[in-house]
Amino acid sequence: MAIVSLNQYKAVDVGILTVVGTVAEALCAGAAKIFTWELYSVSPAVAVICIVMMRWGGWAAIPAVTTGAAFCFVTGAGPEQFAAYCVGNCFALLAMLLFKAFGKGSKGLAAGKEKIRSKFYFTAIFVAAAFAGAILGRWLVSVLLGSPVEIIYSYFLADSLSFIFSETVVLIARRPDGLFEDQKSYLIRTESERRRYGDPDYYE
Repeated sequence: MAIVSLNQYKAVDVGILTVVGTVAEALCAGAAKIFTWELYSVSPAVAVICIVMMRWGGWAAIPAVTTGAAFCFVTGAGPEQFAAYCVGNCFALLAMLLFKAFGKGSKGLAAGKEKIRSKFYFTAIFVAAAFAGAILGRWLVSVLLGSPVEIIYSYFLADSLSFIFSETVVLIARRPDGLFEDQKSYLIRTESERRRYGDPDYYE
């Protein structure tokens, strides 16, 4: 069995999640464009960003940008909206401050991630922080580019259903083993289990 390095695994993992999130965002944006009479829309962006943040930290900036670009491309948005969504989505990464806030002892960020992963109410707070960060980021960029301050109400209203969707998806993602988990910790844990049962070592 070929050995796969951590960086290779990370690249493939982030790539797959980014493609899945970007395609899902494009499909949802396309549906919203067709059903124009609907006031609310659903976006998987924050859910995907949260999962990648938990797995790989700052690498979540990649799907943050691509999901924002996909939404704007499908809806025919202008340059200002592209900037608001692509840059603004990255503000969701401010939720990573909770890793440090909840982390205690020598494990630091890993301990904070585990606390968020293992307790549903901490997971919910984490998703809420990411959602608020993305909305505030879009609003801030929009205002800097000349939009009225009141546009924040539109962002929160349009994405209120997306917030519920994101909470639901991430809370469900806690259930499968390793999906919503720091991947370095996950690989160490699974490698230890493989060694215990005499299985080959797949990661270096």
